[in-house]
Amino acid sequence: MYEILKQWLLKLVKVPAQPLDPMGDATSVRMFRASPGYLRYLTVGWLALQLIPTGLTLAGLVAASMALVAHEPHASTKMVLIIVSPLLVLAYLIQATFSYVCMRLSFEMRWYKVTDRSLRIRWGIMTVHEMTVTFANIQNITITQGPLERLFGISDVRVQTAGGGDGGKHRNTSEGRNGDLHAGVFRGVDDPEVIRDLITQHLRRLRDAGLGDPDELSDTKEALAPVSGFGDSRETVEALCAFRNEARALRQAAEAALAARRRG
Repeated sequence: MYEILKQWLLKLVKVPAQPLDPMGDATSVRMFRASPGYLRYLTVGWLALQLIPTGLTLAGLVAASMALVAHEPHASTKMVLIIVSPLLVLAYLIQATFSYVCMRLSFEMRWYKVTDRSLRIRWGIMTVHEMTVTFANIQNITITQGPLERLFGISDVRVQTAGGGDGGKHRNTSEGRNGDLHAGVFRGVDDPEVIRDLITQHLRRLRDAGLGDPDELSDTKEALAPVSGFGDSRETVEALCAFRNEARALRQAAEAALAARRRG
């Protein structure tokens, strides 16, 4: 039954298939999904919200029953109560079913993809949100876990990008239009350390390279090769690396001299 409703709703709202791989080496793509514990977490929230319509439905049925039993109502009134009662139950069942399917789909339609250069996060059903973050813009990676999340064995991995301002200190867990446009969140995962370490590993590799993104370096080689006077692109890149190292050494020496002068 759920699968039928799922396919019908996905077709109705035209939810796209899983997102394309973000830019990077195709062989480095890793896909993560929200944990089953996150589904249980969402289900508990859904059940809590259902207390309101359940209470209203029961109150309506009790009121209708009392009106029929307390005194003999007019024939037309009795007919209205008999018709309204099952309609009330039907409305309750429809909203409960629809809200459950939407909740379940919000879990299934979460996609987290990571390559050696960037990551991509997609979530949402009625409104689909997609966020792509290049590793060159990442400033901070944090793992957060509240009491309820700890109970269900899930965590959130928050990736803060340049321009976020708070560096991840003030957590904004909302998503959508009120969310933080400078942070991507791997919500409801059960392997947060794996995700954090994977991104950190790629970041370290890129920063150790010194010249930035490996693909950008490859593009530089291709651009320099056909230009007269540059010679072998490999030799050119090696020369640039040597120049970079000398400039870095000079900067460190200048900073050390300035620090010594201030102490003196």
